Amino acid sequence: MIQIELLAADDQRAAAQWDEFVLACPEATFFHRAGWQRVLREAFGHQTHFLLARRAGAVEGVLPLAHVRSWLFGSSLTSLPFAVYGGVAATSAEAAQALEAHADQLGRKLGVQHLELRHTTRRHPDWPEQDLYVTFRKELLEDEEANMLAIPRKQRAMVRKGIKNGLTSRVHRDVGRFFALYADNVHRHGTPAMPRRYFQLLQDEFGDALELMAVDGPDGQPLSAVLSFYFRDEILPYYAGDAVAARDLAANDFKYWELMRHALARGCKVFDYGRSKQGTGSYAFKKNWGFEPTPLHYEYRLYKRETVPQNNPSNAKYKLFIEAWRRMPIALANRLGPLVVRSLG
Repeated sequence: MIQIELLAADDQRAAAQWDEFVLACPEATFFHRAGWQRVLREAFGHQTHFLLARRAGAVEGVLPLAHVRSWLFGSSLTSLPFAVYGGVAATSAEAAQALEAHADQLGRKLGVQHLELRHTTRRHPDWPEQDLYVTFRKELLEDEEANMLAIPRKQRAMVRKGIKNGLTSRVHRDVGRFFALYADNVHRHGTPAMPRRYFQLLQDEFGDALELMAVDGPDGQPLSAVLSFYFRDEILPYYAGDAVAARDLAANDFKYWELMRHALARGCKVFDYGRSKQGTGSYAFKKNWGFEPTPLHYEYRLYKRETVPQNNPSNAKYKLFIEAWRRMPIALANRLGPLVVRSLG
């Protein structure tokens, strides 16, 4: 018989069992790791409900959930806020069903407007879903030259341009260096930045599974940066930022090539370019690298709303907000950003 437990924040033994299961479960991702519970609580104050399914003491499934309460967008129960993947990870149908049933009961008990499970495959054809997002994943080849030749010609020329421009990359641990480029970049796009404390918490929690890479110009000035997660034999570049000068020097193109080289040296076999919205510049950029999109399935149980929420920059009703945010002084934007972004998830 399947029993559902709640992972206590201070239960290190259960957290270790959780992560041991996640590492072995084919359905699990980096965003199923137990450490997200502390990060979400401390960075955003979200109430978390990390559900553990056991049979005769053995773990058969996990479902990390967070309760996001927002005066802007209402109340939701999501697996997992700020994650591109999530939902149920289980080794038996019984465990998966028990976890989803418990999440449904919890959502109703909390009085949320909806439950959102971010699966990579369609699990419930009868549930409404968000069909806006895709992911880009590709296997790395065995050597650098083969990976370079696998990049389509026009994009390969951009990588070589960055190399010719004398750009250099280095791995480092300086969250502040990364944050400066990241925050400036998202501000230019009119979206609020995650708080710097969030990135520090990620680094503290996940250690060597998180890596920062910087790209400098020939004059030593910082041009581009990326924060990546490592999980099993995969690398997932997740947050990034570029200076204005990066475009002309092809620093963004050079950055991802250097990241591929570095991931290969670390023994990675899969490069996960992550989520993009269809029809965006990010989507086109990843396609230009020879990656093919795979739809993501964000499935919903709607309790107090009629339709799937559209809390993203593609929604036309946020156009004025985006324009106003771009014009805001960046120091003010970085101060106000965390108050807004915690509600987005």
